[in-house]
Amino acid sequence: MRNSAIKGVSFGLTSGIITTLGMMVGLDSGTHSRVVVIGGILTIAIADAFSDALGMHISEESNKKNLDRDVWFSTLDTFISKLLFALSFLIPVLTMELNTAIIVSVIW
Repeated sequence: MRNSAIKGVSFGLTSGIITTLGMMVGLDSGTHSRVVVIGGILTIAIADAFSDALGMHISEESNKKNLDRDVWFSTLDTFISKLLFALSFLIPVLTMELNTAIIVSVIW
């Protein structure tokens, strides 16, 4: 695996876990609404994945040693890994009682 891919995937997964869980727990404790939690997960999966991918792109672009294709690989890997990992938290929310889904998501 390329160094740029490793950077993108590891950043996307780490950020995806922290932000998605934080959003889920906060929205659940504030609203106790499945629809609101699902909306939060979708927001993180799409908007925050774009934001983090752009941040990774700018960071990698500022390093003159990187080739253009490596910068784009890093950007796309960050977006895809964050998107998919954040969306994985939808599975327990859609298939279980909300309180149980939050606990399962924290364990996941």
